[in-house]
Amino acid sequence: MSSSYLFINDRFLPVAEGHLHVSDLAIQRGYGLFDYLKVVEGVPMYINDHLDRLFYSAQQMHLPLAKSRQELIAIILQLIQRNNLPLSGVRITLTGGLSPDGYSIATPNLVISQSPLQLPSGETFERGIRLMSYPHQRQLPGVKTTDYLMAIWLQPVVKKQGADDLLYYNTDSVTECPRANIFIVKDRKLITPAQNILKGVIRKHLLQLASGILPVEERDISLQELRTAEEVFITSTTKQVLPVRQVDDTVLFKEAPGHISAQLLHLLQQQQAAQRKEAATA
Repeated sequence: MSSSYLFINDRFLPVAEGHLHVSDLAIQRGYGLFDYLKVVEGVPMYINDHLDRLFYSAQQMHLPLAKSRQELIAIILQLIQRNNLPLSGVRITLTGGLSPDGYSIATPNLVISQSPLQLPSGETFERGIRLMSYPHQRQLPGVKTTDYLMAIWLQPVVKKQGADDLLYYNTDSVTECPRANIFIVKDRKLITPAQNILKGVIRKHLLQLASGILPVEERDISLQELRTAEEVFITSTTKQVLPVRQVDDTVLFKEAPGHISAQLLHLLQQQQAAQRKEAATA
């Protein structure tokens, strides 16, 4: 099942009719931002956290949002109802607008779309993923821009190495994956980078949940420390909590992922189930 409708600026349109002009700065220079939230059983998860980040990104990118928070929520709920996709992702994109000279910011175009989503299976969790480290620092790391140039350019290399994704590092400190945050468990502490990263919504809630079961630190992590960690996992809206089996040539576990990542995934799933239950009774 695929989505039937999207929203552009002030109108719901059939997906086939959703177009942007070639003069849009997102096309001319790749200038734009977005946020992406998960929909489960028709409920948009952590919607206010995602809108907080969207408005922050818009401010940092000098792109005014013509819609208020409540207007955006109403549009998203209506789009969910129109498309009827129980498990899906909603992407809110704000472009640089129809630039008169291909360089200056203009009135942004707002595009809200929805597409089916498949979450990692239990088998994927048990198997874990392999990451390839690469020295790179994203521009404006605290902003969710549409710039994924390096990650996409490196895809042939990632596939050749037999890896599932990239792990960026800056000098010797790891930062993030292109679409996920990174965590390690070391000496019974949960540790995650705090600088030069996009702070994910799942990262935020996982840190809150984890603080009830073990000490939490936000600080720099060296590649060497990561390679000797007791557990390594990534988090994101689409990946939830996903253990890392291998980084480059270093195998982190052979039999099964650690129990902390499994415990945190369970707590996260419980929190999301409670959110859905609350929405159903509202």
